[in-house]
Amino acid sequence: MRTTLTLDDDVAAKLKEEMASSGSSFKETVNQVLRRGLNPADGRAAVKPFVVRGRALEALPGVSYDNIGELLQQIDAPYPPVNFSK
Repeated sequence: MRTTLTLDDDVAAKLKEEMASSGSSFKETVNQVLRRGLNPADGRAAVKPFVVRGRALEALPGVSYDNIGELLQQIDAPYPPVNFSK
């Protein structure tokens, strides 16, 4: 298929670099780059999806989550804010 294509200067420069490194013609280089862009999964290892695993949370001993103001005071208090030995 024959077509006219207008390239941005930075894209043309990248294509020229690719042509120089591969020794391919402009037509071959454009086709190779377009194939890679249109088929990004070709030649790449499958990436495992990131999975977030939930877990049950329990209240810390001696900490009440019923009063937010008190929790904020404990956070701002000098170390240690909560006595965990209870």
